[in-house]
Amino acid sequence: MRKALRENLIAEEILAQEATKKKLDKDPEVIAQLELSRQAVLVRAFQADYIKKNAVSDDVLRKEYEVLKVQMGDKEYKARHILVESESEARDIIASLKKGANFAKIAEEKSKDDGSKENGGELNWSPPAAYVRPFAEALVKLSKGGLTEQPVQTSFGWHVIQLMDIRPMEVPAFEEVKQNIQQRVLQREFATVVQDLRSKAKVE
Repeated sequence: MRKALRENLIAEEILAQEATKKKLDKDPEVIAQLELSRQAVLVRAFQADYIKKNAVSDDVLRKEYEVLKVQMGDKEYKARHILVESESEARDIIASLKKGANFAKIAEEKSKDDGSKENGGELNWSPPAAYVRPFAEALVKLSKGGLTEQPVQTSFGWHVIQLMDIRPMEVPAFEEVKQNIQQRVLQREFATVVQDLRSKAKVE
């Protein structure tokens, strides 16, 4: 493996030298690509330096953990849905389901959600917070086996939703998710830094 890596580095250096001999490093397009690569390296260096110098305390992480626990709730839901383009089509599907049509079959035939249609529209066990707001709000109002009386509109289209089951949700212990929470907090703080720099920058 070391030998292969060494040979690869040698080959790249030889090719880079040949490109320079051919003055390809003077080509405007190549210069632009080199500048983009330089910027990407500098951005990664800035991010790494920020993370190194802005450790998040356990107190902050625990507060974030408690907030997330509240947001996620104490229940998770097993749902299935059919996603279509129009409200009228969704209404027609609801009417058909009320007359006894097979939910899974309609989902396989008509749903736009490629991630669930092959499984009869079934979604993974999830807390409401995992879904976009209109979907989540409609879901929590349903009783087990219940179907949405009206189509639910989200940015994805129009949904027909059925609640299959509800169960208590086991929240992971703080130590299990501590690293993920730290990344979440750092990403949020870094985004604020970027926005602040952007507001102060002079863009022509």
